[in-house]
Amino acid sequence: MKKIFLLSLLSISFFVSSQTLYIKTYGNKNDKPIIFVHGGPSGNATLFEGSNTAEQLSKKGFFVIAYDRRGEGRSTDPNATFTYAEAFEDLNSIYKTYHLKKATLLSHSFGGLVATLYAEKYPQNINALILAGALFSQQETYNHILDSVKKIYTKKNDLAKLDKVALVENLNKNSAEYRKGCFELAGENNFFKMPHPTEESKKLYADYDASDFFKTNNRNKNAPLLFYQNEKKNNIDTRSSIKKIKAEGIPIYAIYGKQDGVFSTEQINSIRNLAGKNHFALLENCSHYLFVDQQKEFLSNVKNWIK
Repeated sequence: MKKIFLLSLLSISFFVSSQTLYIKTYGNKNDKPIIFVHGGPSGNATLFEGSNTAEQLSKKGFFVIAYDRRGEGRSTDPNATFTYAEAFEDLNSIYKTYHLKKATLLSHSFGGLVATLYAEKYPQNINALILAGALFSQQETYNHILDSVKKIYTKKNDLAKLDKVALVENLNKNSAEYRKGCFELAGENNFFKMPHPTEESKKLYADYDASDFFKTNNRNKNAPLLFYQNEKKNNIDTRSSIKKIKAEGIPIYAIYGKQDGVFSTEQINSIRNLAGKNHFALLENCSHYLFVDQQKEFLSNVKNWIK
């Protein structure tokens, strides 16, 4: 009998500790579940959805769950604390709502820290952990960004920008201001953009910009400030956690863009060694938003690993 593909574009809100959490599912609920854990703090899943990545992934035989963490994006909550513990509550609520015994966590950027720490705490809930352009050694990332932009500005003899780098370097490394300064410098130097946009990637970004998802691309500017205020683990290295997860027998997969400017070659080699050769992919002509920059390759890798 030919399998009938059921596409569910069900968007719902449910209550977590008396607060509303945005969530949208794609695909057949009987297929293997994948939960997308977005970046941040102050991020959301709109690009993952609006670039059609969530739907395309569901068509490869997965039940895909996209959501915005409490207080971020479309999950508005003035009382959100933006701690890892709160993020774990959100994930546990998703498991309970959809009656999931286990799921694969597909984590992007800051979401990699959330997903890794969750998988370490609740290994019984995890089928696999996928790190997609995910942070895992925050200070090394910040150091790489600052060293890289310093070289760029030195070559240009841009003294004003070198002064800005020096100002950021002297900030408290466990502060929201330091994080913001590092990523602002990275953004100013196009560290998050693919070097040679393809026709496909340009269309995906254009379609997103014209979509309702872009219109709901809400960014809570207070989220990073509150995270650094309330969360003690605000500048961490999760490689020891990844090793513990692997020791539990949980597969770790890692996929990164070769031109993602926020990771050094040493960092990429480090995560490749942790994941293992057959569990790692480095995508050419690809930066931080790899599920848009090289969507086909991204989806192919995820499917081959999880199926």
